[in-house]
Amino acid sequence: MSSRGEILREVMLETGTTQSTLSRTSGVHQPSISQFLSGKVDLSDDNLDRLLSCMGWRLEVVRRPITPDLTRSERRSWMLHRRLSGDLTSTTLREWKPRIERRLDHLRRNVSGQPHERNLERWTSLVDHEDVRGLQRVMTGLDRDSIEMREVSPMGGLLSERDRLHVLEELAEAS
Repeated sequence: MSSRGEILREVMLETGTTQSTLSRTSGVHQPSISQFLSGKVDLSDDNLDRLLSCMGWRLEVVRRPITPDLTRSERRSWMLHRRLSGDLTSTTLREWKPRIERRLDHLRRNVSGQPHERNLERWTSLVDHEDVRGLQRVMTGLDRDSIEMREVSPMGGLLSERDRLHVLEELAEAS
């Protein structure tokens, strides 16, 4: 599958459109177009469609569910966090907060390097702001960012042993 920048490049080549012509036609600054093409700046579907329409093309987006390619460890972490996310409410977060904060302190003392340090700060911000939805997104997300966030998750030890074992049994059955 082509990236948005690659799609833009293909249509520009097909139509013989230069960056400067596309900039004048679309009103998008030429340096921005260059960054889209190089992949330095992500281009949304809406913005790509707008740029394509300036060249007489449209973007068709096909949405279909796919099974993500996760390692066993990533799938295990996702399943445990997904189970815990089902219990996460404003009330449970306030109850869990002292344990989560102790775990964050422990992780800060024992983890170094990026993206882990940055992700610990993001966990801290989500917990401090009691952002239940934000926490649930990170706990259940299958994007690379969420997977990396869970690598330094402060949520360990919050599931009951029974629930944890049940999730691990599900994982074993799925394998």
